[in-house]
Amino acid sequence: MTGAPARNSAQDATSEELLDRIIASLQDDKAEEIVQIDLRGKTAIGDYMVICSGRSSRQVAAIAEKLAKRLKQDLGRVARVEGKDAGDWVLIDTGDVVVHTFRPEVREFYQLEKMWAPTVASTES
Repeated sequence: MTGAPARNSAQDATSEELLDRIIASLQDDKAEEIVQIDLRGKTAIGDYMVICSGRSSRQVAAIAEKLAKRLKQDLGRVARVEGKDAGDWVLIDTGDVVVHTFRPEVREFYQLEKMWAPTVASTES
């Protein structure tokens, strides 16, 4: 009797496990202001969105490149990466988790957190 082929736990990893790996990779690479947004029940693009910043175009591209490499190496998961050549805003689509890595001023301009995060009451008067 033949069993199912052994997998690299790529497709078996839950979106929460994938999210944990992504956050760890971003922290290892000194990404700044890491924000995770739960998208479950809001959209079909994924279960989570992660937004972070790098200090320069070079760091933004390096964070994205290392994340994609780690996910492939550790989980066998191939991520689509867009925008790495410019380094202003890199999108890493893992299927279950979408990661946006920005230079700070580009992140401020697009303000994705405000679009996707739950509404929070302001404490300012």
